[in-house]
Amino acid sequence: MPTNVQRREQAKRKLERQLVRRAERAKRRRLLSVGLTVVLVVVVAGGVYWLTTADFGGGDTDAAASSTSAAPIQIPTEVKALPKRQTALADPVNCEYRPSKEPAAKEGTKAPEATGISSTGTASATIKANIGELKLTLDRSLAPCTVNSFISLAKQGYYNGVGCHRIGTQGLQMLQCGDPSGTGSGGPGYAFDDETWPELTYGRGYLAMANASKDAEGKGTNGSQFFIVYGDAQLPPDYSVFGSLDEEGLKLIDDVARAGHDGSFDPSPGGGKPNKEVKFETVTVA
Repeated sequence: MPTNVQRREQAKRKLERQLVRRAERAKRRRLLSVGLTVVLVVVVAGGVYWLTTADFGGGDTDAAASSTSAAPIQIPTEVKALPKRQTALADPVNCEYRPSKEPAAKEGTKAPEATGISSTGTASATIKANIGELKLTLDRSLAPCTVNSFISLAKQGYYNGVGCHRIGTQGLQMLQCGDPSGTGSGGPGYAFDDETWPELTYGRGYLAMANASKDAEGKGTNGSQFFIVYGDAQLPPDYSVFGSLDEEGLKLIDDVARAGHDGSFDPSPGGGKPNKEVKFETVTVA
């Protein structure tokens, strides 16, 4: 029979074997746990990647985004007749062209003659641009001081080489031009008052002056910038209408509008630089 010493040795060896087996089982459990964690991370990461890159509608996400931003816009086709003043202006009129705080965007630009300005009749102007010819009719009975300024700037070559820096395609559908700096803040070095009336509204085909509201003294801030309304324009009567654009020219502007813009003027004042560039080559007055 085994002695007490032998029995203690056997028990000791048995305990050691049990401890070894327990350690091995614990090690296997740790390895299994790590392996399952790795698998779970891979599965989750793969799911996230799939959710963020899966194509649910055909085509990649960049193409879908481009398609959304370039979605077709609705443009009215009816050209609105120019408004008429209920009471005709005196003829002739005197205008006031005040020096503006900002210097002229083109050096050497001069303010026009300010006295004895006709408020009757029309003048024709042609803008030769990279997109084609834009034929304008300038109406002195609506805004004689504005027409006088536009004609003067055109004859000085102020608009030659100038682009249209902003277009709106939603809400206010217009193309804004006439700033040689291309920033929306450039002008001819002078300013003049609005020529508006309370019942004035806007529509497709109108030429109107852009402005920066009234200045600190309550005077107008019109300069060289104007806009062409090619569609909807629910505006307050704060912008002097001084003429119209012909239908063929409007179709050229429609194409520019459908090409969209870069959103650089969003959210205020809205719109952005046209994706399809519009640049004047020459502006001449008949």
